[in-house]
Amino acid sequence: MYPVTPDGRYFVVRGRLWRCSDPSLPPERREALVRELMHARRRVGAAKRAGDAEAERAARADVHRAKLALGERGPVWWSDGAPDWNRRMAAGTPYAEWWAGLLP
Repeated sequence: MYPVTPDGRYFVVRGRLWRCSDPSLPPERREALVRELMHARRRVGAAKRAGDAEAERAARADVHRAKLALGERGPVWWSDGAPDWNRRMAAGTPYAEWWAGLLP
């Protein structure tokens, strides 16, 4: 499992922050969206293997829609006015001290 920031907004992969799903989503809705996301990701892979650029674009659009609905992209799901640090290196964000404390 990847480390999650103390505020639960991001998980960290190879030092980079990735926004977590909106925790206010009902579990059934979140599960359905994750299924849609995984299906779309499989379609991206299949389209790439087939060399079908149009199908790949369509599948990537579905990935994007699922991520928006999950709260992983688009407007932030928190309401305290804190900025979005998604896709940034943790060491260059307000999470730097927390992140450094996790490193060996």
